[in-house]
Amino acid sequence: LVDRPAAVTLAPGQQTMVHASIKVASTETGIIFGYVTYEKKSAADKEVSVLNELHVDILDFIERSWIGELAFRTMWSEFEWENKININTSINEVGAFLEHIMQNTNMSIVGRSYKKTATPKGQKKGKLTTEDVQEMLREAVGIKKLIETSSFVAVNLYAKSIFGEDALANISIERMPDGKLTGSVRIRSRTQGIALTLGDRITIVQRGVKGGKK
Repeated sequence: LVDRPAAVTLAPGQQTMVHASIKVASTETGIIFGYVTYEKKSAADKEVSVLNELHVDILDFIERSWIGELAFRTMWSEFEWENKININTSINEVGAFLEHIMQNTNMSIVGRSYKKTATPKGQKKGKLTTEDVQEMLREAVGIKKLIETSSFVAVNLYAKSIFGEDALANISIERMPDGKLTGSVRIRSRTQGIALTLGDRITIVQRGVKGGKK
């Protein structure tokens, strides 16, 4: 808590609203728990009411960033926390699936810089737009060619949290003869929290896109 709320005295049947500011220091904080301690005039001991947990969206902490291939390989070998997610999606196009994951994780293609432009009104700072993702894929000629001609594509992605935590990902996608996509997404980080919460997000968003090709 940044500011602990002042104690409140309530009469029978009375209610009030209390606000508290919470400071999050890392992406380890995926869920926030809380409770209220109170005492009744007729009771000798204090009582406790547990509050509903708050789930924090990791995308609020992840910003697009750039990294070179050498630095990526170095960190990949050093980071000990890994979370592997099997691909299970209704999307049947490799390019569409890759775009979908990048936009929903703010992760950029390793070795490909992005142009820093003014953030459009109403858009959160550091968030990847559909246009940003499509431009990256257009500039990554080798990856674009693989997507168009090969049944197997592997791409390295990178992002950084607002707390300076690095998030690495390797996406290996194979298109089966029946058109279904299979493969895995491996996430590595220095801390367990970002690897788990980013993996949870990918598990949720990978299933498909509204109006997408299936």
